[in-house]
Amino acid sequence: MAGSAGGSAGGCPGRGAGETRRVYRAVSPPPTRRSRALSSPKPNRPAARKPAPRADDKPAERVVAENRKARHEYEIVDTLECGIALVGSEVKSLRVGRMSLDEAYGRVDGGEVWLIGCDIPEYEKANQLNHQPKRPRKLLLHRREIGRFAGQAFEKGLTLVPLKMYFKNGRVKVLVGIGRGRKVHDKRQKLKADTARRDIEAALRGRNRGGR
Repeated sequence: MAGSAGGSAGGCPGRGAGETRRVYRAVSPPPTRRSRALSSPKPNRPAARKPAPRADDKPAERVVAENRKARHEYEIVDTLECGIALVGSEVKSLRVGRMSLDEAYGRVDGGEVWLIGCDIPEYEKANQLNHQPKRPRKLLLHRREIGRFAGQAFEKGLTLVPLKMYFKNGRVKVLVGIGRGRKVHDKRQKLKADTARRDIEAALRGRNRGGR
């Protein structure tokens, strides 16, 4: 009885004197590939760089109309690209290629440049929201451009003439030129030069076809 009492007092109750205490420890399972991937830090990868635009890349341009008469009537001494204020029906009419610059010209009024005589026919599907075909339209120029470009034409007695209207990256643009009126003799010389140039181009095309 004394031995059992001593064993109970010195050790765990219910164990004999010769028994040892067993300690169990939780053993974690070996790491898997997924756990290793989640625990390991990801390397800092440099962000992908967008390719730089090439120097020879040009914005998309679609010509709506050209003022061929202006090249014959005027000697163009300078040109400038500018925007133009339009309404929705006018833009839709331009997209189907309906407009004329034959009788158009630029005029400075109230510190702004206006395009006069440009004929943009009504858009058939616009109904009551249509525009006036030959209404004055404001050209979008900066103040310094108006002072340098339009002021130069006014001081020298030259004329602002629209050379062409086109879409550039989805926006309507106008190429405006400063024109000096040609004399009758100059017009004849210009006509002869244009005729000679066309004859040379036609002869070259015929030669290229014959050589094939």
